[in-house]
Amino acid sequence: MDERDAYGQEQHDHRRFVARVVLSLVLLAAVLGLIGWHTASLQVGAHEHYTTLSENNRLRIEPIAPSRGVIRDRNGVLLAGNRASYQLEVTVEQADDLDRLLERLEDFVELSDADLERFRRGVEQRRPFQPVLLKAGLDDETVAHLAVSRHELPGVEIEARPMRYYPAGEAFTHVVGYVGRITREDLQRVDQRAYAGVSHIGKTGIEQHYEELLHGRPGHRQVEVNAQGRTIRELEVSPPTAGTDIHLTLDYNLQLAARRALGDQRGAIVAIEPASGDVLAMVSAPGFDAEPFVKGQSQEEFSALRDHPGRPLFNRVLHGQYPPGSTIKPIVALAGLHEEATTADREMFARGYYQIPGHERRYRDWRREGHGLVDMSRAIAVSSDVYFYDLAHDMGIDRITPMLEAFGIGEPTGIDLSGERTGIRPGRDWKRATHGTVWYPGETLITAIGQGYMLSTPLQMADFTTTLANRGERVSPRLLRAMGDGREQEIGETLLPDYRQPVALDEAHWDVIHESLVEAVHEPHGTAWGGVGSTRPEYTIAGKTGTSQVFSLGEDEEYDEDELARHLWDHALFTGYAPADNPQIAVAVLVEHGGSGGRVAAPKAREVMDAWLLGGGGMRLPVEEAGE
Repeated sequence: MDERDAYGQEQHDHRRFVARVVLSLVLLAAVLGLIGWHTASLQVGAHEHYTTLSENNRLRIEPIAPSRGVIRDRNGVLLAGNRASYQLEVTVEQADDLDRLLERLEDFVELSDADLERFRRGVEQRRPFQPVLLKAGLDDETVAHLAVSRHELPGVEIEARPMRYYPAGEAFTHVVGYVGRITREDLQRVDQRAYAGVSHIGKTGIEQHYEELLHGRPGHRQVEVNAQGRTIRELEVSPPTAGTDIHLTLDYNLQLAARRALGDQRGAIVAIEPASGDVLAMVSAPGFDAEPFVKGQSQEEFSALRDHPGRPLFNRVLHGQYPPGSTIKPIVALAGLHEEATTADREMFARGYYQIPGHERRYRDWRREGHGLVDMSRAIAVSSDVYFYDLAHDMGIDRITPMLEAFGIGEPTGIDLSGERTGIRPGRDWKRATHGTVWYPGETLITAIGQGYMLSTPLQMADFTTTLANRGERVSPRLLRAMGDGREQEIGETLLPDYRQPVALDEAHWDVIHESLVEAVHEPHGTAWGGVGSTRPEYTIAGKTGTSQVFSLGEDEEYDEDELARHLWDHALFTGYAPADNPQIAVAVLVEHGGSGGRVAAPKAREVMDAWLLGGGGMRLPVEEAGE
């Protein structure tokens, strides 16, 4: 290559190098410009945003749970309250290694398998960053040891929180109910903002039905925290609004008397004040302890309670449906009088069975030899099935069902508790809609004695007994009596009774029924004489016994308790009110597999009436009337 060509190549390489340097400088300037622009935008345009994020790393808003309203009886006796309890809680997001943390905590507090099972279930159901209860009811020594080692236990907090407790015991559990840990399902049906910081919610009974009143509204506090999330100081507080205290219509002493009356037998007792509809006592037995549901229990513990043969979790008052038996006969008698299908003084010879004309089947009376000559009053007093078979046949089901409907048979009472069963009011239309078949004449007969398809809850039985006591005036049963501040002397304004459509009948018809119910208790031939009347009560009782069949007998079969297993015995029933001429209390008693209503259920009703009328709970009788 000659010298000229070499010089040309050198010039070309130089120009190319310069071009590359210039391009690199341009690109570098562009990158630096972009970085500068982005830096400026962060420092100026997004200053407020990142300042807020920085503050949020330093400041935290914590919810403050409201104090739950307490529940008292009509006289101020505490049924459900709150007490301080030290609780060990874990925030999972702040724990480095949850399993290791749990192992470490066992050096400080005994954690059973049930505790760990409840905790892990709570972790699955919690909201993000929500502390989960691990152990409740810590003693002072344990709290002190944990406090010293808090720096070694990330995510662990010891909180003094109000814990629900039920000092009245298992006699009140079904009606008062209990609170339990909030689940995901609970959160889906409530305003989650109203439950910030709250771990429990009403699950059953009054606790559930009046949850909105009892719960209150949460507050919040703004706190400064360190890098580990520990609170340094409190900056601002918005206090919570406490839940409303409520006073029930229940009477503490009467409720305990009703529970004692049932003893170790399964059943239900409901007592109502006829004038107001106040439920004075509502017991389902057996009951159960509510405390484990508050603190939490293992699945094994719950299963043992759920599968117990006595079914303690089953609220017989609201959910139990039983044939009302002969307790329904006064209502059928009123239907006969109102429809002019019979008269009170019409007599018939009641033998031991009844046959529909033209049919061979015999419908037996509970008394094999029958009752002889009876009119309406005596038929109710001795509980003659044959008399009511004959009356029902003359009337037909279409003239019976309107009176059953008027008394609320087969309808909810509207009591302020959730989950009330409706029972069954059978009839022609009901059977066609339910079974797709026609109504038979024989079904009318057994309906008239409260058997067959007819079902009623103990609460409904107490409700229609109240209507009988009020001579047709219907008042809705209720449990909420007043709302106040929880102090006995200031219980707030007592709520007014809620009246329903009355049963309007001739006064003479009510007289007949009233006198026959008194006769059933206070005359030797009455079905309640042996269990109540023979002991000469200190006031007059109007009542009706009944039995609720557990299984059907064949036409030629005979019911014999001595030959049957206990679980096949009839349920024993009694409904009544007292004092008969000025009713202060109406009572319905059901004893499962008790057998005789007069021998078993009626004395229990008497115990409850005595506790109210003679024990100082209700109207004290004058000395001369009480026979003192």
